[in-house]
Amino acid sequence: MAINQTMTAELFFQQVPYILPEITLAAGALIIMLIGAFMGDKGARLVTWLCVATIVAAGSMAVLHIPPVQVVVFSGSYAADGFSAYAKLIIALTAGSALLLSIDFLAEKKLDKPEFPVLALLATLGMFIMVSAHDLIALYVGVEMQSLALYVLAAYARDDARSSEAGLKYFVLGALSSGLLLYGCSLVYGFTGSVNFDVIAAQVAGERSIGVVFGLVFILCGLAFKMSAAPFHMWTPDVYEGSPTVSTAFFASAPKVAASVLFARVCFEAFGPLQKDWLGIVVIMAVLSMAIGALFALQQTNIKRLLAYSSIANMGYALVAIACGPEFGPKALLVFVSIYAITSVGLFGVVLSLRNSEGERVETISALSGLSRSNPLLASALTMLLFSVMGIPPLAGFFGKWEVILATSASGLLPLAIVLILASVVSAFYYLRIIKTVWFDEPRIAMVPVGASTTLTLTGATFVLAALTLVIGLVGSAASIAGAGFH
Repeated sequence: MAINQTMTAELFFQQVPYILPEITLAAGALIIMLIGAFMGDKGARLVTWLCVATIVAAGSMAVLHIPPVQVVVFSGSYAADGFSAYAKLIIALTAGSALLLSIDFLAEKKLDKPEFPVLALLATLGMFIMVSAHDLIALYVGVEMQSLALYVLAAYARDDARSSEAGLKYFVLGALSSGLLLYGCSLVYGFTGSVNFDVIAAQVAGERSIGVVFGLVFILCGLAFKMSAAPFHMWTPDVYEGSPTVSTAFFASAPKVAASVLFARVCFEAFGPLQKDWLGIVVIMAVLSMAIGALFALQQTNIKRLLAYSSIANMGYALVAIACGPEFGPKALLVFVSIYAITSVGLFGVVLSLRNSEGERVETISALSGLSRSNPLLASALTMLLFSVMGIPPLAGFFGKWEVILATSASGLLPLAIVLILASVVSAFYYLRIIKTVWFDEPRIAMVPVGASTTLTLTGATFVLAALTLVIGLVGSAASIAGAGFH
């Protein structure tokens, strides 16, 4: 049960503590932007560390001030609850880690400017707003704040034609998805007379309107684009491949958590009474995502494109959790996306660690030949990360998929669980192909060491996954408590 506090001047300062994480990010972005402007390019490393510290501080605030029940403030536009707090912590950890990966890469490419970390910080602010959005206006503001920053990050390497192309494709298709999202919001507002999730839910519970259903379809299509869910995935492989690898590492982690959590909140809170209407849409998207992601990845020779299709398949698994409904879906979703996001940071840490004897970074699978001989620690980390995302027990990734399968069983969606297992079996082939290349093929090129921050982040992601395997029960309990508000 939510506590809805009507916005008044007297209550303003009582409500401010609930948005301290967002205030921290916004104020931090403004202050750090000024520091970057005064220090210039030579202050890029300091700015990056300040942004990481700000993001981690905001994530910590989110989990340290969780209300016992959901509190809806600022005239019903913002929800503070365990569901959003859990998501914000994972977003902060993965966004901060992705920023750490950028330090060495951008310095090597002579792109180390203060703009990159500040844009990432503003994107993180958008993600925080997304996961706490409780009306359609806050939803749209959060999505656009995240998206506009990500468009620039995709095209950040201005002298690289591939990066410019990736940014343009992302922007054009992103504008289309924003149009779908905004049109859906307009339809829902027009037929219900409100943008507030609680009011919308009350209206659709009383009378089912075909106009609201059309609006729901448009909103879900717009959000599916942000998740990279099929059939709105077409941008993902090209943008992943063309963008600077550190930008891709950022895209593949925190924004996926934010988009999937927002997708779930829209379905469970605003359109909970219309579950029969959105269930079919979500199931179709989930099946298409799992099938397209698993099958198209088989053909890839570029690691970044392969990870793009892998992310499409994994967002299909997240949609399966959402399809399980508000009773069983939230816990499964939170456990799965948190483990997947951390794994993604580690995998892109490996990609950033690959460079030949001339110092050039490599992105092809064949370049991994014999990596176990030239760098056994990196090969071991890559193997563990791949086994985890594959879902091999007892690694953390197995428990993420297991939670989703348990949720499908409890909610009577066993056919979806079968599709999930089949897609996982198919995807195991291309993951095992990489492992075979790493451990059994003859070396083709010599690899050289990478910078300290990349190594630190990769080691940290691998360690966190190993630690999660040991305390997976605690993770599941935390996710269960966080998602209890939807029951």
